[in-house]
Amino acid sequence: MRVVVVGATGNVGTSLVRALSEDDAVDHVVGVARRLPRLELPGVDWRAADVVHDDLGSVVSGADAVVHLAWRIQPSRDLDALWLTNVQGTTRLLRAIADEGVPAFVYASSVGAYSHGPKDERVDESWPVQGIRSSFYSRHKAEVERRLDRFEMEVPSTRVVRLRPALVFKRRAASGVRRLFAGPFLPTPLLGRRFGVVPAVPGLRVQAVHSDDVAQAYRLAVLRDDARGAYNVAAEPVLDAQVLAERLGWPTVPVPLAVARAGTSAAWRLRLQPSPPGWVDMGLGAPLLDCSRIENELGWTPKVAADDAVVELLEGLREGSGEPTPPLSEDTGGPARLGEVASGVGAREGR
Repeated sequence: MRVVVVGATGNVGTSLVRALSEDDAVDHVVGVARRLPRLELPGVDWRAADVVHDDLGSVVSGADAVVHLAWRIQPSRDLDALWLTNVQGTTRLLRAIADEGVPAFVYASSVGAYSHGPKDERVDESWPVQGIRSSFYSRHKAEVERRLDRFEMEVPSTRVVRLRPALVFKRRAASGVRRLFAGPFLPTPLLGRRFGVVPAVPGLRVQAVHSDDVAQAYRLAVLRDDARGAYNVAAEPVLDAQVLAERLGWPTVPVPLAVARAGTSAAWRLRLQPSPPGWVDMGLGAPLLDCSRIENELGWTPKVAADDAVVELLEGLREGSGEPTPPLSEDTGGPARLGEVASGVGAREGR
């Protein structure tokens, strides 16, 4: 089996190419990324391609399945650039898949694609997928889901799977996560189990899952011919301030919602961090996920608890952990993170 992974050098992509390379049912993996990595894995070939500009027909030609993970979160101050990659780039890839007759397409959707939902009960995959309007990430995920609906009607010969995971963490993604969401001024050496506080924002309850566990969900979606449609992907427990405080041994600090959003907005406008306040809105608005479908139909179960995945990420942040790929390397931000500062903190994607 030949599997093409588009966006193979990021948080989930690096875990997925490893999982596929270790599966006897997969003969050949093609990892596609804008910038080639130094990562070497048995049975994995790397190819440089940009979903916005390059010929994608030659990329997916001969594939038994294509997994689409390519997505941009930065530069958060250039929404046109993000739309070109996230929405138009995905549309170009779908056209190539249709033209080349690829039998299976697995897409990385997200909990962020869902409309506002409850925090005191779980929703299944039938919950509306209209996104959270104040979040560009959520809007883009929801728009791609609509385009996938059309694609499924127009190209019924291609089996389509959409995975909708919660927050995804692992130690080796820590440097990339910090650059994308926290920026160059986060004092990562101070992070750890012995130091910190947990902000207690009313109504903020989220789910998480380890990157390696998400990779197994993608692997199953690729290999199982009966996998179709959407699947929620998350681990237990649900994370709120109290759960994290008990797990980390840190005190909680009450933070009113208005203060949390205003502080995030001010820090973004002042270029102190790269995440606009829509991320707060999405965290507060996105529903909790019922993962019964993927557990019952595909036999997926997470090996790492959600709070353990958070601890692993925090330890990775403190250690400056990374992968030998451009999105995740600890060296990508430049010496003393000066490259990130020079990029305008959300104005351009760091190299």
